[in-house]
Amino acid sequence: MADYYELLDVRRDASADEIKKAYRVKARQFHPDANPGDASAEEMFKQVAQAYEVLSDADSRARYDRFGEAGASGGGGGDFFGGGGGGLGDIFESFFGGSPFGQQRGPAGPPRGQDLEVVADLAFEQAVFGANVSVSVRTALVCDDCSGSGAGSGTQPVKCSECNGIGQVQRVRQSLLGQMVSMQACQRCRGFGQIIATPCATCSGDGRVITEKTFQVDVPAGVDTGSTLRLTGRGAVGQRGGSAGDLFVRLRVKPHAMYERDGIDLVTQVEISIAQATLGVSLELETLDGEETLLIPAGTQPGRHFVLKKRGVPRLQSTGRGDLIAVVKVVVPTKLSDDESELLRTFAEKRGEDIAPADKGFFSRIKSAFS
Repeated sequence: MADYYELLDVRRDASADEIKKAYRVKARQFHPDANPGDASAEEMFKQVAQAYEVLSDADSRARYDRFGEAGASGGGGGDFFGGGGGGLGDIFESFFGGSPFGQQRGPAGPPRGQDLEVVADLAFEQAVFGANVSVSVRTALVCDDCSGSGAGSGTQPVKCSECNGIGQVQRVRQSLLGQMVSMQACQRCRGFGQIIATPCATCSGDGRVITEKTFQVDVPAGVDTGSTLRLTGRGAVGQRGGSAGDLFVRLRVKPHAMYERDGIDLVTQVEISIAQATLGVSLELETLDGEETLLIPAGTQPGRHFVLKKRGVPRLQSTGRGDLIAVVKVVVPTKLSDDESELLRTFAEKRGEDIAPADKGFFSRIKSAFS
């Protein structure tokens, strides 16, 4: 499906009123009664309705903005764990007096549970190489005492006599576009199709209980901050036997003291002295795979890059790895002994380089001359 905002022809920061007005215009444009026999218009009508269903609810709109269509699949409205309605028929009922889908709409039944989101903090190495981590989330689980039926001990739900167990009742109404037949959730059973005469004492007839649950999550190698894992069916369970939503695990990677990521490459700074840069040196570099010998040749300039192939981050859900890039930083000493200063002066003289005189008051006099 196309982007919901594009379907309604509104900006992503559009207000609720702007979204409602845009929906009215689009719905009238593509309504089946206004386009008899036009399958493409009917399909656009359904897509526009789906877009409005998501964007008209603040919670589902926030999930859509973050996760796209998959994140909004839990539906809007209802209680925190998705106990309310909010289907397409409700939208058409509100604006046009009925559902365009008529008898094609099936029984309401138990609602799907809410999608949930949790943040998992990873060590830098866990993000690079993958890990199995645990996350805890407050969620809705099936009530053990009634096995999710919502009925008290020794009792069972009974078929609703109002809707004959369908969960919906038919209604004929007059709208702006003429007579329309709609299917509405049965008010007596609230769309479940069943009545609970004796609710379960543990869950009060809801069929589920709210508790803290811990899940083990397999984190693939190569993830980074902002990566999101979807655990299908690990969200909150629906009321009275409704299917479970999904759990979205948003990853947050702790910084490393030595390395930074540049895509799938790792970057680190290697500090060496003037003498080491001038004459060369062999160093032991600590990588995420263990120690590696790094040869710095004589005459190395500050900022030079040394690349260690395939010592970077694995490609996410693919093969191969990035590189490790060691950037040379030449550290200039700020304090020297008299002997060290003399040696450097001798070195500069032999190379014919101009340097400041040994007089310690030289720079203070220069400074006062320009003040």
